[in-house]
Amino acid sequence: MSARKTLLSWPVVRQLTGTDPLGRGAAAQSQKTRDWTARTETADRVVQSVCPYCAVGCGQRVYVKDEKVIQIEGDPDSPVSRGRLCPKGSASEQLVNAPGRQRYMLYRRPHGTDWERIDLETATDMVADRVVASRAAQWQDVDQEGHALRRTMGIAALGGATLDNEENYLIKKLFTAMGAIQIENQARI
Repeated sequence: MSARKTLLSWPVVRQLTGTDPLGRGAAAQSQKTRDWTARTETADRVVQSVCPYCAVGCGQRVYVKDEKVIQIEGDPDSPVSRGRLCPKGSASEQLVNAPGRQRYMLYRRPHGTDWERIDLETATDMVADRVVASRAAQWQDVDQEGHALRRTMGIAALGGATLDNEENYLIKKLFTAMGAIQIENQARI
């Protein structure tokens, strides 16, 4: 259903006869452009968040409509980024809406070629069993001279900057409590 075009609907005619002689405003706009509304205007709610990519912690405004993220923009109230986001932060909406996003625990058996879905409880039990076994197998209680070590060399951790300070703090405490000494974070490297 397209409107019939007349001579008066041509942009150059609107430019010469209207209030926009330089053709930078209303004269250059089509009816389709005038009918557009921003995705942010149709959002049901706005949620404040922090960009998950690096250790800077830029503030984000997450626009949600029908319980789905429709847009992410910089938060002008953030003292860190003052409303700005890098290209990765601006594209972080794809983290939740990408069609290839994994939503299930997957497991590939030893020497297997295919991944199979397993439930979260089974996956958690498998990880816990392997951590306990690795810790026990590589435990060092004392060195050759009898000095206390109480550590394991069988577990190492490399944290990511997509976690916030509190999460990284808790992960550091967890691994330290298990006796791991090889603990690092990507934001510090």
